[in-house]
Amino acid sequence: MQALAVAAQVLIGVIRGVLFTANIQAQIAALIIVSIVCVTICVVRDRSERQLHQVRSVAEAEAAQRVLLQPLPAHAGPLRIAGLYIPADEEADLGGDLYAAARTAHHSTRLLIGDVRGNGLAAINNAALLLGAFRAAAHRQATLPRLAVHLDAAFRRDTGQWRSPAEQDTDEEFATVTLLDIPDHEPVVHLITCGHPPPLLLRGNDLTAPTAETSHLPIGFGGAFGIAEYNVQTFPFQVGDLLLLYTDGVIEARDGDGHFYLFTKRAPQWTKDDPDELLRRLREDLLAHVHGRLGDDAAVVAIRRLAL
Repeated sequence: MQALAVAAQVLIGVIRGVLFTANIQAQIAALIIVSIVCVTICVVRDRSERQLHQVRSVAEAEAAQRVLLQPLPAHAGPLRIAGLYIPADEEADLGGDLYAAARTAHHSTRLLIGDVRGNGLAAINNAALLLGAFRAAAHRQATLPRLAVHLDAAFRRDTGQWRSPAEQDTDEEFATVTLLDIPDHEPVVHLITCGHPPPLLLRGNDLTAPTAETSHLPIGFGGAFGIAEYNVQTFPFQVGDLLLLYTDGVIEARDGDGHFYLFTKRAPQWTKDDPDELLRRLREDLLAHVHGRLGDDAAVVAIRRLAL
């Protein structure tokens, strides 16, 4: 509109033969200045609205994260615990990475770390379902295998109850999960892995994968394939040991040249740090490797056993 006003003023000046008079030139100059000011105000306003929308989106995502991923307890029995969640995109909604902890009446701590297939609202919904099932049953189920059966059944029931038979044949809803039970008075970890990356045990400067490479099917597939029993793996977890649980967003993070993040080589550098400091250093190192942009959400839980 401002451009049309300037063009009209020029046309009037040409028709009347007064285009180069001081009065007409002053009017044209004034219109141009007003046009520039109006355009500048519109650009600044639009940019401010986009920034406000971005800030609101990030704030909403952070609020959703605090509700979905409730902070892990700093202490649970003899354990010192810390959790880290890094979204693939600061402006994006939460993904399907998750973790949770619960205390049992048998003086042990149960932990869950998992990764729900997909992203966006569907993944967030399924992550919420799985976390809700864990929090409701982790302290009630007598054994880890029974807890795994419960989670698989609850996940399949909740994700499948609204789908048509045709959708159930084509859609695949599942989550890779690691379940742990760590007794207060016994220096061991009991563990069930369902398609999830194995944990890493740091003892001094030595890092090992304490479990065999065997794994059950992801949560959501067990009942479909008739799995009613889950084998528990047990390994030593002594005072001073540090256990790292993580999702594949960590080990599959790549730099600009396509090189994977060397998690197993980087983590032992920080074994003497407490879990919070270790995860702070890990976050900085991981984001530096990918130049600030992850290809997938990443979650890590660090657990150190202390003396009772």
